[in-house]
Amino acid sequence: MRRRFLLLSAGMGAGHDAVSAELARRLRERGDHAVVRDVLTLLPPGAGPAVRSFYEAAVRHVPRLYAGIYALFLSPAEGPRPSSTPLAAAAERRLMELVELWRPDAVVSTFHLAAEITGRLRSQGRLSVPAAVFLTDFAVHRGWLHPGNDLYVCVTEQAAAAVRAETGRPALVSGPVVAPRFRTKARARSHWEGDFARLAPGRAPVLLSTGSWGVGSAVPDTARSLAGHGWLPVVLCGRDRALMRRTARLPGVLGHGWVPDMPELFASVRVLIDNAAGQTAAQALASGVPVIGYRPVPGHGAEGVRSMAAAGLSVHARDLPELLRAVDRLASAGAARDRQRARGAAAFTADAVALISDFCLPGPAGHGPS
Repeated sequence: MRRRFLLLSAGMGAGHDAVSAELARRLRERGDHAVVRDVLTLLPPGAGPAVRSFYEAAVRHVPRLYAGIYALFLSPAEGPRPSSTPLAAAAERRLMELVELWRPDAVVSTFHLAAEITGRLRSQGRLSVPAAVFLTDFAVHRGWLHPGNDLYVCVTEQAAAAVRAETGRPALVSGPVVAPRFRTKARARSHWEGDFARLAPGRAPVLLSTGSWGVGSAVPDTARSLAGHGWLPVVLCGRDRALMRRTARLPGVLGHGWVPDMPELFASVRVLIDNAAGQTAAQALASGVPVIGYRPVPGHGAEGVRSMAAAGLSVHARDLPELLRAVDRLASAGAARDRQRARGAAAFTADAVALISDFCLPGPAGHGPS
């Protein structure tokens, strides 16, 4: 019997959508139906784009403001806090209309606002099918946590333990969700290697990621320092053309916009320098590329970089000399690089789709926990 899954993502950067798309692909490969919807489109007209634009502007241009918002609304500190419940409540009616139209056997959230909505609806008895959450972050902020959800699937055991402690709900561990092409070991020589050889012959490439929006602090300065230290910095500027132009003017630096062939790029670089512990970092782990967290974006980025390093899946460099030492150690062949790559490979412990399907819908028909 083909079962039906409704996946709730959010177009906040590219990571949540990438995870939802991969979960949907795996479900369809198993013979199930899967549809992905952006939870921001369930908000009242105009509210979703406004939330997205405000978030992007705050992260890119006023990071201290975003850090304050994160600390106030989402960070795990104790005590009474403001809540995002009004925003979640505003999407409930349209989500229930979508559920009535699609009639899923289970709803799966990959964004924290969606997790709050489904948790509220389940706790109120209005959502009659199981609600699972794939928690994409290495750090667990309180926006993800609602005891009404039936199941959480997490990227690390540390995250799962935090979910269990805060919600009392089951939390399983799958590791990150990454498309299988990132884990393909044998690849033909890619065009990237030729580009690198022409730009900086003899220099090994290291990757700097700024996410799909090109967010980061002092990125050109970091790239300049890496080039001066003997490496070839390849700066992923996302869709920020101004950042790409600035980095492309630096001697010995390759600035690049949106990259569709990330598996081939990862196959050609030695290390990833990351500032958010998001999906790019997860893809690096799958590709066997060591990850170094450096100058993280505020709020969830800083928490994620610390949590990823605490789990042993990355190294957190707190200043430039520490970054250069970490690159020297992890980008060069040797025991340190081999150990870090092995830790990354070991993070992928189970198939998230199988965990969700087996828990929520354990039999050939019917629903799981009520």
